[in-house]
Amino acid sequence: MQFTTRPTVRGYGGAVSAGHYLAAQAGAQLLAEGGNAADAACTMGFALQVLEPHMNGFAGEAPILYHDAASERTHAISGQGAAPAAATIEHFRSLGLDRIPGDGLTAAAIPGALDAWRLLLERFGTRTLAEVVAPARALAEGGFPMYPSLRRLLEIAGDRIAAEWPTTADVWLPVKAVGERVRNPALASLLASMAEAERASGGGREAGIRAARDAFYRGEPAEWIEAFLQAPVRDASGEAHAGLLTAADLAGYEGAVETPVAAGYRGVTVWKCPPWSQGPVMLQQLRLLEGFDLAAMGHNSAEALHTWIECAKLAFADREASYGDPAHVDVPLDELLSDGYSERRRALVDADRASLELRPGLGRLPEGWPLLAEDEDAQALSPAGLPRAEPEALLGASGRGDTTHCDAVDRWGNLASCTPSGGWLQSSPTVPQLGFPVGTRGQMFVLDPAHPNALAPGKRPRTTLTPSLAQLPDGRRIAFGTPGGDQQDQWSLHFLLNLVDFGFEDLQAAIDAPTVHSEHWPESFYPRLANPGLVDAETRIEEGVLAELERRGHRVRRSGAWRHGRVMAASYRPDDGLCEAAASPRSVVAYAIALP
Repeated sequence: MQFTTRPTVRGYGGAVSAGHYLAAQAGAQLLAEGGNAADAACTMGFALQVLEPHMNGFAGEAPILYHDAASERTHAISGQGAAPAAATIEHFRSLGLDRIPGDGLTAAAIPGALDAWRLLLERFGTRTLAEVVAPARALAEGGFPMYPSLRRLLEIAGDRIAAEWPTTADVWLPVKAVGERVRNPALASLLASMAEAERASGGGREAGIRAARDAFYRGEPAEWIEAFLQAPVRDASGEAHAGLLTAADLAGYEGAVETPVAAGYRGVTVWKCPPWSQGPVMLQQLRLLEGFDLAAMGHNSAEALHTWIECAKLAFADREASYGDPAHVDVPLDELLSDGYSERRRALVDADRASLELRPGLGRLPEGWPLLAEDEDAQALSPAGLPRAEPEALLGASGRGDTTHCDAVDRWGNLASCTPSGGWLQSSPTVPQLGFPVGTRGQMFVLDPAHPNALAPGKRPRTTLTPSLAQLPDGRRIAFGTPGGDQQDQWSLHFLLNLVDFGFEDLQAAIDAPTVHSEHWPESFYPRLANPGLVDAETRIEEGVLAELERRGHRVRRSGAWRHGRVMAASYRPDDGLCEAAASPRSVVAYAIALP
């Protein structure tokens, strides 16, 4: 019997999984009231903006995958805002910068999250915006209990907030005790004003949702954001810079419902967002791994882990060289996912030796890539230069946040997989009238004009955010994902391989199983450092296995027993309508709920 920390929850009335248990409860309540998976996902998404402000925010991003049972079609909603009109390579070069800072104001892209939730609700939902934001509004106005990981982040970031960001201090300081009520009146007021704009529109459901959306993108909130960003703020460069985002940028923004990218693997079909996300890197890993008998190697054996890590290095090298916003550049996805290309790349895997090279097969690396972390520091420090302990809080304290996730499945077989992030309270000061900061996703652009991910006005940065949908050989459809930046398409892939190659039948067991990840390639966040050959391992993996990985040339960092990600999942079985969901225990607050 496979070990689980919690049960996989099961029912026939739908199921949800979310990064915070109160968000999961709100989504489950919408399902119980007759809403569908799109309604439940939107409800959880808005609630998570209130409950996990260090993981995602109103001015952040929210890539979404949605399977519509009626049409049997799967859709991608971009949820990734573009660069402002004034965001040019020349501007950053004029400031003496070779990389876009990861905090402050200058990395702000156009907020994409709200428009993504609007598109999901308008196109596929059944409820009004007022209905789906009601739980978030109640949490912002009435408050929610402070919990340990949010408190710890605020304790660490508190000195900077107090010294430099008075508008953030007004909301978050002094730090509340665990269990003490946390409120955000300005955010509650914004949600109320959007609900009122919807009510006053006088049109149908879709027109009302659009009016509520426009009240943000074309109303006073956009003007408040522009005005606030005029005052320079110190960022990771050590200098103070003003923001580039304007009300005109917000007014001209439109998200899109797009065709996802798909690939097969041992009878499974997997859907991912297009290459403005890192999503296709999971598909590339699967195409490479299909040529190896992982099941025969054994779950979490040295042979299986070595093979997976070496394939990941090749796929992520292609991400670094070829991915970018397909509305602006040609990304050779057909070739990257082709049989011939996969076979040629697969031949580069040395069964007995770890590669320390960054080896893309197509495209080109950015000028000066990769930037290398110092070996000694890389073992002990996070990419933000902070101790490895408590990684979520500590990364956030330096201006980088993490991400959250939610999944929903309803009794009709619709599924939503959503990975909201950005707009972190610790990355940028709070806009006082709104109760949240702008985002910093622009840090993921490069300043090499010949590269596919080069900064350009109106272009989306290649984000790490990467929800997943899959159909398994037994017909089950499954929505899944995790926070974790560059690790998202590693931890999520471990989960999928557990189900497909290693005989895991239980969602929770597949999530709970220990994992490794690689930090071999440049990280997508400022300062964009790479750690060649570095493998981070949960110490529940047998020591003999880790020692064998070291013998093969991997630099293994033993990070603790329960450190990797927060994988969440929800599934639907079409033959009898069974809905299942599970959530990782690693963050403590993520939870899954099923309806009878």
